[in-house]
Amino acid sequence: MSSEEKPKLKVIAIKNGTVIDHIAPNKALQVLKILNLPETDGKMTLAMNISSKYGSKDLVKIENRELDSKELDKISLIAPKATINIIRDYKVVYKEKVRIMDELESTVKCTNPKCISNNKDEPINSKFSVVNKDPITLRCHYCERLIESEDIEKQFKF
Repeated sequence: MSSEEKPKLKVIAIKNGTVIDHIAPNKALQVLKILNLPETDGKMTLAMNISSKYGSKDLVKIENRELDSKELDKISLIAPKATINIIRDYKVVYKEKVRIMDELESTVKCTNPKCISNNKDEPINSKFSVVNKDPITLRCHYCERLIESEDIEKQFKF
């Protein structure tokens, strides 16, 4: 290797599963919590603060699992610039940036303890409209409390 060549990070390819790329630095652990990982029977790769042409990023690879829409909605709140890659037989068969939907249901909890969505005796799922996408601000459908990105992130901290 010449003095001008930079060593490259090599992350082992997965045969089938999901790669979540372009996660903001230091957010991968929150993504793992959203996905209830690590699971005892699943294999995953986690890389944090790795260099990219856009600065630094985190990366999560999950073998033999494709994410559902609820998981993608939650990931979009923590890592709004992430890219989801679905891998089958070592090939990317689907690639898309996460999208923050205009309305979210059962993704996060309202921070108002008196909100009806937090009442265990009521069979109501939380529901929010997205007021702002950068930074993320949500409005509770029931009590109209505004929830800022910091409050959302607290719900997914280890």
